Amino acid sequence: MKKILALIATLPVLLLALSLAVWTLPASNDDLVRIEIKAGDTLTGKARQWEADGWLPSALLLRIQARVLNKQHLRAGEYDVPPQLTGPELLTWLETAEAVTYRVRLIEGTRLVDALANIASANKLKQDIQPLTPEQVGQYLGIDGNPEGWLYPDTYVYSSGALASSVITQAYQRMQNQLQEAWSQRDKDLPYSTPYQALVMASIVEKETAVASERPQIAGVFVRRLRKGMRLETDPTVIYGLGTDFSGNLRKRHLLDRSNVYNTYRNHGLPPSPIALAGRQALDAALHPDEGDALFFVARGDGSHVFSATFAQHNKAVYQYQIRNRKADYRSTPEPAAPSSPASPDAGTQP
Repeated sequence: MKKILALIATLPVLLLALSLAVWTLPASNDDLVRIEIKAGDTLTGKARQWEADGWLPSALLLRIQARVLNKQHLRAGEYDVPPQLTGPELLTWLETAEAVTYRVRLIEGTRLVDALANIASANKLKQDIQPLTPEQVGQYLGIDGNPEGWLYPDTYVYSSGALASSVITQAYQRMQNQLQEAWSQRDKDLPYSTPYQALVMASIVEKETAVASERPQIAGVFVRRLRKGMRLETDPTVIYGLGTDFSGNLRKRHLLDRSNVYNTYRNHGLPPSPIALAGRQALDAALHPDEGDALFFVARGDGSHVFSATFAQHNKAVYQYQIRNRKADYRSTPEPAAPSSPASPDAGTQP
């Protein structure tokens, strides 16, 4: 009788111990396990999936724990679950866990089509603008005319399932903010009447050099040419206007073609739109150009340039770096930092 009474006395303790053991039963994953929660997913459905995946001991137990603890809300995203969390620990962790993020880079000096190609191929980014073309993006953003240059080049971070349109909107808003801020701090007496013209100039500067220290010098050359009524005569604008007709080499006929509205060898003033994505350094250079007397520049072949004040000096530099000492690996700009569209040859501003 005493043994029975003793057993009865210890039964609550045993039940309590068993309940505690079940309540704190850990998950079986020894490493991080990635889960994905989509909008509309329920804890019931996800718990069943996690149990079927083999790392959650009991979907029913997790549902009971969630109801008792009032922790049934899920946030959309991808998460890396730490090893061997108990049910209560998992539910608490899900409330504050940081979602796995992805990145897409829009590169300075590349065109809008290149930026959209990066967005189109970005992992886990939902493509909600179809087809993802400059024309469609222009309509989406409400831009009249060519939307080239209106996305700010940077690395954008997003979570799984984010919309491509959200990245595009963010890049567009950032460019507007950066342009307005740079414009508000501009030098006096610049030959631009609108911020957009400064953006056009910045895009040309971006294409002409990737050497940060040269950007204000390049901008200074172009600003002086505009003030003097000289044509800009810059290769990248011609190449942009040729579009898919550009095969890799600029020909004399290209420079003589007045029908190309981006041909700054035949048309005065700025081209009708930006020709690439311009970063903040290029914007600042366009709005704070170096003072000086240089009106010409030519690429040395290593990515840097020689600046000249007179046509005679410029011709000597052209002969030295593009004819006499031209190297097999001659480059008008530095090696790109990341893969993008094929590099366009650029001989620099010509007379």
